[in-house]
Amino acid sequence: MTTATYWKDETLDTYLDRWATARADKPALVEAAGRYTWAALARAVERAAHGLQALGLERGSVISCQLPNWSEFVIVALAALRVGAVLNPIPPTYRGHEISFILSALESRAFVIPRAFRSHDYTAMAQELRGGLPRLETVLVARGEPGPAMRPFATLLDTAWEARAGRRPLAGTDPKDVSEVIFTSGTTGEPKGVMHTSNTALSIIYPLIERLAFTERDVALMSSTFGHQTGFLYGYCLTLLLGSTGVWLDVWNAEEAARLIEAERVTYTMGATPFLQDLTYTPALERHDTSSLRLFISAGASIPRALVQDGRRRLGCVISAGWGMSENGLVTCNGLDDPPDKVFGTDGSPLAGMELRVIDGEGTDLPSGSEGDLLVRGHSQFVGYWKRPEFTREAHTADGWFKTGDRATLDQDGYVAITGRTKDLIIRGGENISVAEIESLLFAHPKVAGVAIVAMPDPRLVERACAFVIPQPGQRVTLGELTAHLEAHRVARHKFPERLELITEFPMTPSGKIQKYRLRETITAKLAGEQRRA
Repeated sequence: MTTATYWKDETLDTYLDRWATARADKPALVEAAGRYTWAALARAVERAAHGLQALGLERGSVISCQLPNWSEFVIVALAALRVGAVLNPIPPTYRGHEISFILSALESRAFVIPRAFRSHDYTAMAQELRGGLPRLETVLVARGEPGPAMRPFATLLDTAWEARAGRRPLAGTDPKDVSEVIFTSGTTGEPKGVMHTSNTALSIIYPLIERLAFTERDVALMSSTFGHQTGFLYGYCLTLLLGSTGVWLDVWNAEEAARLIEAERVTYTMGATPFLQDLTYTPALERHDTSSLRLFISAGASIPRALVQDGRRRLGCVISAGWGMSENGLVTCNGLDDPPDKVFGTDGSPLAGMELRVIDGEGTDLPSGSEGDLLVRGHSQFVGYWKRPEFTREAHTADGWFKTGDRATLDQDGYVAITGRTKDLIIRGGENISVAEIESLLFAHPKVAGVAIVAMPDPRLVERACAFVIPQPGQRVTLGELTAHLEAHRVARHKFPERLELITEFPMTPSGKIQKYRLRETITAKLAGEQRRA
């Protein structure tokens, strides 16, 4: 990969130094609490790095960071590179159960948290968990008073660290060493610690810059949490590589996003399908000039055709569907000039250096257009699951292809269309049903604001389809209306959902993916209760 120049043996702090000199006064990041120029950011990172070193953090130490999209996250991430530590980004939505599991598994030596965020007291949580985390030595608290035996984050930025007598040189990070461990979102079950080096993480961004014509003049709006690869790679990392400007939004709000696009002349944003849906239909578009926005990358869930069409019309920008995972970043996406049928009907083609295969149950490659299991191989592949070598082996074929767990088709031009997760596959009386097609059709129903279809157990057919639906405000939809809608589109009847559950919100991962395993658990428990009462 190095010989082919996919791995450039670079770390992001090298870029920080470059922009601090070449673009000293240019805004590096903008958020509600203020702004940093590239020069000011470099000074803050240098102080923080020496502060981390003085606290005993060194090469190989794990620093877990559960901050929202704040400047402190960027400072910690870059300072960790300076000292050779391993960064563990964690979504702010995680609570004690997940935090205890992650910090214990990683033997984290430092934990960086907000004092409070979205009505949650993180210091109280950390205090409660600390007794069960013997390796945790330091808790740093941003934007508020720390709890007992915790330190204010601001102490890292004290100039005393730079002036400290006898300070040691900073170790730095080898681009081939593990520099990030990020846990999978857990859409299908137990999360796993995905390990990346600087080489693997950055290698998937270089070809994206080329395909989507990114330059230092771009301004990114990022509301997807830095605790997930979407925000981490395409907010934090991409901005550093370009020496451009990042505008951070810590809580997604479509009206605020529209305001920021106008105020900061944002050119690009990225988020899962719900983000695109919210921004497309917000009334705030009538009050704000969003003409600077040239690109919206939507990944993480299939995009209904109607939403793509409405998004292009109302936002006036290119919409690029994409596909990727924590294990390998954004592997595919649509280009700026892809024809409409590719934008509406696929999740793009592989970026340079990445390969895809679609296979049947016997491992045989399928012809174009045939649905099967999706495999991927290439330079951005993760280097394993943290301390779970058996999981790593199980996730790969003998010749090194990663088993994504997704179902897909590849067309004759190499474009992929994700048809669902393997566990989304409903096996009804021996018939395999991929739910993505049905979800896309039902999303277009005028009474439907959101839909997710999962398998529910059935004593005769093994599985049947259950549709969880969020109705449009003021509407109430029935199963009969949904099936009539599918009949009008001439869908095979065995694909129809056979039960409807109306809900107000989906259980979501921090990156905006629906946690379908929780929906499956909900309907399974509900059916069991009904059977007992009967």
